[in-house]
Amino acid sequence: MLSPFLAYFLSGLVLCRIAHSQYSSDQCSWKGSGLSHEGHTQDVEQVYLRCSQGSLEWLYPTGAVIVNLRPNTAPASTAAAAHLGVCIKPSRESSGTRIYLDRLGELRLLLHERQQAEGHVQCFGIQEGALFIEAVPQTDISRKITAFQYELVRYRPGADPHSLAAPCQPCTDVELLLAVCTNDFVARGSILGVEQGEEQTSVAVTLSHLYRQKSQVFVFGGVRARRWAGHINLPRECGVRPGQGDFLFTGTVRFGEAWLTCGPRYRDFLRVYQEARSQGTNPCHIDTD
Repeated sequence: MLSPFLAYFLSGLVLCRIAHSQYSSDQCSWKGSGLSHEGHTQDVEQVYLRCSQGSLEWLYPTGAVIVNLRPNTAPASTAAAAHLGVCIKPSRESSGTRIYLDRLGELRLLLHERQQAEGHVQCFGIQEGALFIEAVPQTDISRKITAFQYELVRYRPGADPHSLAAPCQPCTDVELLLAVCTNDFVARGSILGVEQGEEQTSVAVTLSHLYRQKSQVFVFGGVRARRWAGHINLPRECGVRPGQGDFLFTGTVRFGEAWLTCGPRYRDFLRVYQEARSQGTNPCHIDTD
């Protein structure tokens, strides 16, 4: 059930003023305070963020903040935007608000206070709307801060935009070759072990070749080991098991963690890659020696 403030706001009766926020210096992050409303407890702040990742920090929340997230690129086609999503990760100290998705005045609850305190990541398609962050009425706002990180993500056709992970089905040849060219990390290696969590599976890997990585999710084992190592996440329902042999791992980095996109056996990738190279259809080059 909507709060009286939201019901009042959405009724179309303009009984609160709209405050327009200036862009942050890099248009990636925003920090504000409810104290700036000067007693106007029903103010609605408009925020525009135009980077692929950033953060928001709202101290002493009162009223509401509307966060419009857009990529800092040329206008995308409708088809391209259909595969663009947003993930937000609240700080565990985040409190004092409820976070909704606002699409043309219709609100859907995304995160309540308890979920924010649990650091619960939520993802959604960028076409699903803007973020509407409503301050929960408090008698004492002195210790309330709402804070989260956000990242814009592109996901495979057929993937769930409400999940950090790619779908469990194997990548097609075209998807595999494109992942090699565009993903945040590409590596060749083997599986050391598998740890099943409540919502995801963490795969420990050792890497003989690290072609590319973002955010240092894999670390070098030193001169003796002469290998990279790390963990790659994927959905629990994928049912991965330790296996012998070499694999090609490609994927994305979300909030400092590696998530698998494609993970074929290396020999299968090599066949696909060599066929594409002989036909001149490779989108990019990778050293397979």
